[in-house]
Amino acid sequence: MLFGLVGQHLTSYELSRKHTPAGHSPNSDTEEASMKLVIIVPFSPLQRAYPKPDPQRPAYIQDYYKLRTDCLRAGKLFEDPEFPADDTSLHFSSAAAGRPSQYKWLRPHEISPDAVFDADGFSRFDIQQGLLGDCWLLAAAANLTTFPVLFSRVVPDDNDRIQGGRKGVDYAGIFHFRFWRFGQWYDVVVDDRLPTVRGQLVYIKSSTKHEFWSALLEKAYAKLFGSYEALSGGSASEAMEDFTGGLTEGYEMKDAPDTLFEMIEKGCNNYAMFACSIEAGAGEMEQVTAQGLVKGHAYSITKAQAVDIETPRVKGKIQLLRLRNPWGNENEWNGAWSDKSPEWRFITEDTKRSIGLTFEVDGEFWMSFPDFRKYFDRVEMCHLSPDCPIALQESRFAWRQSAFEGEWVLGSTAGGCRNYPDTFWHNPQYVIRLDDPDADDSERLCTLIVSLIQKNRRSKRNKGITCLTIGFAIYRVEPVDLQRKPLPREFFTSHLSAAKSTFINLREVTCRFRLPPGSYVIIPSTFEPNEEGEFMIRVFSECASNMQENDSAIGIGTPVDPPIKPSAGVSPPSKPSPKETDMGVTDAQRATMERLFIEVAGTDGEVDWMELKLVLDRCFREDIAKASRGISQTYQTRATAPIEKRAVSETATVRETMLDRGICGAWTMLQRLFRDIAGGDNSPVPHTGEQTELMRSENVSQVNADPSNAGFSKDACRSMVAMLDEDGSGKLGLLEFQKLLAEIARWKGVFKQHDSDQSGRISPFELRTALQSAGYTLNNHIINMLMHRYGSKEGEIWFDDFITCAVKIRTMFDIFKARDLSNRNEARFTLEEWITKTIYS
Repeated sequence: MLFGLVGQHLTSYELSRKHTPAGHSPNSDTEEASMKLVIIVPFSPLQRAYPKPDPQRPAYIQDYYKLRTDCLRAGKLFEDPEFPADDTSLHFSSAAAGRPSQYKWLRPHEISPDAVFDADGFSRFDIQQGLLGDCWLLAAAANLTTFPVLFSRVVPDDNDRIQGGRKGVDYAGIFHFRFWRFGQWYDVVVDDRLPTVRGQLVYIKSSTKHEFWSALLEKAYAKLFGSYEALSGGSASEAMEDFTGGLTEGYEMKDAPDTLFEMIEKGCNNYAMFACSIEAGAGEMEQVTAQGLVKGHAYSITKAQAVDIETPRVKGKIQLLRLRNPWGNENEWNGAWSDKSPEWRFITEDTKRSIGLTFEVDGEFWMSFPDFRKYFDRVEMCHLSPDCPIALQESRFAWRQSAFEGEWVLGSTAGGCRNYPDTFWHNPQYVIRLDDPDADDSERLCTLIVSLIQKNRRSKRNKGITCLTIGFAIYRVEPVDLQRKPLPREFFTSHLSAAKSTFINLREVTCRFRLPPGSYVIIPSTFEPNEEGEFMIRVFSECASNMQENDSAIGIGTPVDPPIKPSAGVSPPSKPSPKETDMGVTDAQRATMERLFIEVAGTDGEVDWMELKLVLDRCFREDIAKASRGISQTYQTRATAPIEKRAVSETATVRETMLDRGICGAWTMLQRLFRDIAGGDNSPVPHTGEQTELMRSENVSQVNADPSNAGFSKDACRSMVAMLDEDGSGKLGLLEFQKLLAEIARWKGVFKQHDSDQSGRISPFELRTALQSAGYTLNNHIINMLMHRYGSKEGEIWFDDFITCAVKIRTMFDIFKARDLSNRNEARFTLEEWITKTIYS
């Protein structure tokens, strides 16, 4: 189905665990240049743009206009293959899907001969709830109808008007609606077939029986999430966000600020949308109270106003709210200020007209704000974003917005909350600057609303994946702190947060703060480390916040030489002498590599990837064996047959045996070479039975992404050859071979420096610092991709994967720098040049 989304209802469950900072010794509670790649494409096809790849987006998009034209030309009504008129569109759970279907799918003209898309426009009174528990959706839709500009963005004006069923000349039975999802607007196409029982709609319907826009809107929203069942249970704030692209915040009445009415009134004046509800206990869902209110039910707030009141004893203002029950029936508030209550005689007729007072059995009613706080438990408000049509029409809009997308990746940016000081600083960091206090704030403070949304979790409910427990912390920072990007561990262990959210397992966590002007860093995280997920963080403020990601600038620096531990009886290498080459290799070391090259290269005088693999597997057999032995118990089920038992060609086996014998002659000198360049003890070990067999056998099993490979993978060896293969022959000459071995030896030194337990694996969160030691400064986005590509299931980096990773990085830098002729961090390629360079490397 479209976008592959399956719904999940949001729970209001909060963690009871406290999360105070651990390991703290607190003292108190410039833009970087970026590299630019320009690919010159010889053609310019018109396509729909997606700024960031979206896993929910299908391989193709249903084009409403094309599909409608095709149906009209063929003289048939549209039938949507992506959301068929059967039980698969009704249910996602196997239990529900297994029940016999009682529904019949009918088109509007089959339900009512006078069917229309809308009757005399769109109104909040058009929507009535059916059998589906989606009153939260109805409350949001009712709010949407009060803003025609926003409504027409969700319900486009170019939809067919139906006009008495299919009697319209240009009616094709196809409609489209638009919804916001994590920064993008999606166009969702549906046909007009709707589920019915005995000829009547079973889900959302209109109070006007022959009107169908609300039922079709519900169908499109159900398609967005995969099924109608996905809409059973949810939060009005989610639907309001999806209808507007706004930012929502919620308050429990027991914890709401004293200024709540002013916030609601100010929000109404700025076109915010509101929903509220009464908590339902066990067995109380949709139970009607003595006051006429429904528990576990989403109401919408449609107006807030302080009106003048004059009684024989009192004269002043009273705070009133207008609410609506989406059932649209007689279930209304029956207390003070309800329909026809005696309190209305104390309001002038002019005031009644100005607030639009009517007394109808339509589910809408007024109540005082004190009664609202007494009887309702929660209120949710959705603030419109500055880029919405209404805001763009206003000369002065209340909010300024900043937004970023990111992800928590195992072993990279999934650092967990402040309880984990060793990893917390690895989370993504975002800096905001609040320069000016709010215009009407007597305390000279700045209002800040921070929203953290976890993406694509609801769509995975059918796979047993639920929402992560997420939250964020905010720290005050000074300019001197921001000289380090990102902020290091030491900062967070010596500073307390200026503000923080509660960690909750909801789609979105939103908090409002009032902070002094200054600079702050926001750290979004999961509660536990190494929990993976995508997120979007947004900041609304009354003054511009200028949010930036506080991350490293990509670049090449000077490698840090690892500490050298001399072997027993072997003196450490002397300081570099004038006889060293530009590779940092002495003449003696070059001679060793030349001898090895001659023995390995064979008659063609060059080394190919197979010959290189044999050299590397021999050179680093102990490093590979360490990783293999360290995890062999965990991955016994992934063990593979010994190489000699696999289907290997006889020619390849004979060739490898001959090369194996050739390498043995230079083995001791090769070990000394890598000891001198990489540092540490790489001297040969005594040839005990097991160790001698290890040297002679190619069956050194490295359990990684491809457990069938012994030692370095052929892809890694081919990449190493490609890195220095300037003529594209697939082989290395002597100088290229020498340079490659010198590079690999230095990378091994870096690896050993960070492999503190000598396990043959780098622990999670150490890849960034290891690559920095090798001279490469990378940001979170690239480190995340490298962890996805080279990290193990546990987030570790094995030795041969680290070498492969370093080769790839070095190659991409070399390709870019070779074309950055003006040294402006900008490279230009034709499409053919770019493919040629990257596909080989």
